[in-house]
Amino acid sequence: MAANAQPLRPLLAVDVALFTFMAAELRVLLLQRRHPPHAGAWALPGGLVDEGEGLEQAARRELAEETGLTVGPLTQVHTFGDPDRDPRGRVISVAYLACVPADQAEGAGPG
Repeated sequence: MAANAQPLRPLLAVDVALFTFMAAELRVLLLQRRHPPHAGAWALPGGLVDEGEGLEQAARRELAEETGLTVGPLTQVHTFGDPDRDPRGRVISVAYLACVPADQAEGAGPG
C-alpha cells in the first residue's frame, strides 16, 4: 500500500434471488427500483446492511421490507464487487438464494 493510501471503506449490501415454480416454470422475483440512480429498473430485492447487523439477518430484513415475505433457508451464492458497478460509490453486494411456494410468491408486495 502506498504511504498516502487510505483503506477502502465500501458500502455493504445484500440481495436475494427468490425463486418459485409457477405454471411449471421456474421464476425469479424482481422489483422495480424506486430511487435514483436506477429508478424504474428491475432488480432483486435487497439493500444496505445496517450497522451491527449480520449478512443473513440483513437479507431477511430487506426481503421482508420490500416484499412482505419471510423464507426458510437462505444460501449465500456469490459476492459482487466490481468497483464501477454502482455510480453512488463502491458497493460490495452479497447475494443469497431462496425458494418459496408459488402461492406465497403471488402475494409478494411491499412489506
